[in-house]
Amino acid sequence: MCGIVGYIGHREAYPIILKGLKRLEYRGYDSAGIALFDGTDIKLSKTKGKVDDLQAKLEKEIPTNGNLGIGHTRWATHGVPNDVNSHPHYSNSGNLVIIHNGIIENYESLKKELSKRGYTFKSDTDTEVLVNLIEDVKKNENTKLGKAVQIALNQVVGAYAIAVFDKNKPNEIVVARLGSPLAIGIGDDEFFIASDASPFIEYTKNAIYLEDEEMAVVRRNKGVKVRKIKDDSLVDPYVQELQLNLEQIEKGGYDHFMLKEIYEQPSAILDTFRGRMLPNEGIIKMAGIEDNMKTFLNANRIIVVACGTSWHAGLVSEYIFEDLARIPVEVEYASEFRYRNPVITDKDVVIAISQSGETADTLAAIKLAKSRGAFVFGVCNVVGSSIARETHAGAYTHAGPEIGVASTKAFTTQITVLTLIALRLARAKGTISSSEFRHHMIELELIPEKVKRALDSDAYVKTVADIYKNAKNFLYLGRGYNFPVALEGALKLKEISYIHAEGYPAAEMKHGPIALIDENMPIVVIATKKGHYEKVVSNIQEIKSRKGKIIGIVTEGDEQVRELADHVIEVPETIESLTPLLTTIPLQLLSYHIALMLGKNVDQPRNLAKAVTVE
Repeated sequence: MCGIVGYIGHREAYPIILKGLKRLEYRGYDSAGIALFDGTDIKLSKTKGKVDDLQAKLEKEIPTNGNLGIGHTRWATHGVPNDVNSHPHYSNSGNLVIIHNGIIENYESLKKELSKRGYTFKSDTDTEVLVNLIEDVKKNENTKLGKAVQIALNQVVGAYAIAVFDKNKPNEIVVARLGSPLAIGIGDDEFFIASDASPFIEYTKNAIYLEDEEMAVVRRNKGVKVRKIKDDSLVDPYVQELQLNLEQIEKGGYDHFMLKEIYEQPSAILDTFRGRMLPNEGIIKMAGIEDNMKTFLNANRIIVVACGTSWHAGLVSEYIFEDLARIPVEVEYASEFRYRNPVITDKDVVIAISQSGETADTLAAIKLAKSRGAFVFGVCNVVGSSIARETHAGAYTHAGPEIGVASTKAFTTQITVLTLIALRLARAKGTISSSEFRHHMIELELIPEKVKRALDSDAYVKTVADIYKNAKNFLYLGRGYNFPVALEGALKLKEISYIHAEGYPAAEMKHGPIALIDENMPIVVIATKKGHYEKVVSNIQEIKSRKGKIIGIVTEGDEQVRELADHVIEVPETIESLTPLLTTIPLQLLSYHIALMLGKNVDQPRNLAKAVTVE
């Protein structure tokens, strides 16, 4: 969850690390810190709060010169957010300093053992235990830092991405990863270390992504040497050319990343199906599907594993796969799937969905499924991510970087990819006709322009948001394909405005939630003309008779719901299976505007982080 960044080279490290931390703040932002080596000693400053708070404090406290440094922006796991628990952490001697993303699960037993040996601890963190364990090994084994890190990590249970250096050997930084991402940027006699490539994209296009259970010694004059942590064997690392560009990770004139990413959805959806779908020729072609077509067609069922917004996209895919391809689908929370004893066989296909490709629970679910013989297909956004490497095959969403913590374009591009897969399988199975297949493709090709039209509702959505910004609760209702959209709309509101909201199938309202409805309860009802329309209208009438405030998401030109609802927000018409790509747009805008009016930080909501890389 946390963000780590480091630099060693010929430039001043401080501005690189500071800028890198600001770009990684989506990973955690309850505290931050920087350690710099000024040629003589380590200078360290850290604080509770955001990176801007660190910058204000640091530039008053310590000199910022030096060509070696590490920095950290934290999402708290062990220890409350405060100055002491912030990273980096010193070893007892003050010679070693470390930053860490992850959780050391056996830190308590390690701490007890180190305490018996005379080590003391200032913080409540597992990370301070780790740096002192490394120091203890280094001292007792009389070995170099790299070897000490390797030996220490073989005693550790948990997940980590770390960077550590020794002030007595300031020409190197030692890094390692297990379960948390870590990239090494390769420059000209300079090296960059970060949780992802965004902190160093303007300095180099070349990067090494460490694999699980790998470590590297990064030396300014000697390059990067990668080894396996378990057996110390050398690894020939793959240097990848980055496709990311600087413009993609800047706000581009928008007030917030979330708003920028909402408005990027037409182009993101287009980029996701571009080159994969040729409606005029009646072709959908995706390498990961074509190469494994028999596996998909012979599968007994598809199991979707995901978390959060990706889980909602998986729920939409259940309707799509079962409706179009007639393949049974089960959608599982990865966090629950991994801890029960699921029935999985070699006849199952598991689709793992994750924006970051680093979600810890989803990665664990993948490993479980593979161990039971299932074929695992990944859907993720980040090229070279752990899920992309762990799965047998997969498809990228091509959404571009998503910096806002609340996912928007990730959701719609995931649905786009899953729709393409379902259509391709349906055609191969013969469960839809050639004309139906072509019709679906033509409608999908029109979606980017229709999303643009849906975005035209922004000004009116803002007006609605102003009316209901002080509501204490919201209810979101949908049926069929739009039930998952109701869940996603409620999640968005909860995430960034902190207003309690629940999503339900519209028909389930009368089985309990209807008791909540009164004149103070706003109810968002997704009531497009496609899919159970008359049933949803009946649900709206039930709400109206109990004085609920109705916000209807309707198809353009709808008059029936307009007569019943207090407010209607129109979206363009499309086929039922594609309506989630349109109905989610006003819900994203509604949550954005309400949160903004309440003075919330929409890009960095409290207690959350973008990539959940710990349990």
